[in-house]
Amino acid sequence: TATMMLVGDVAGRTAILIDDLADTSNTITRAARLLKREGATKVYALLTHGILSGDAIDRINSSDLDKVVVTNSVPQEDHKKRCPKLEVLEIGPVFAESPLRREY
Repeated sequence: TATMMLVGDVAGRTAILIDDLADTSNTITRAARLLKREGATKVYALLTHGILSGDAIDRINSSDLDKVVVTNSVPQEDHKKRCPKLEVLEIGPVFAESPLRREY
């Protein structure tokens, strides 16, 4: 198992974990446990792609994470039903708008 080390003081603060992808959610739940143990009052995870395979949802539900925010780049309907901590952001409008924002 890999060792996690916290750099900085999180006591009495809200901690935000940012990652591009979560598959099993092992890393973010371990990080949340460390942050809470070090005194963080809230821990949020912001993920671009929430694959959330295997027992990832159960792991999140039983973890120290207070909220997990993912985009719907991967379908999240089933995950959302099983995980009250999950918030899903719609990315369709961002992609639909992108051709209008091209710079020449």
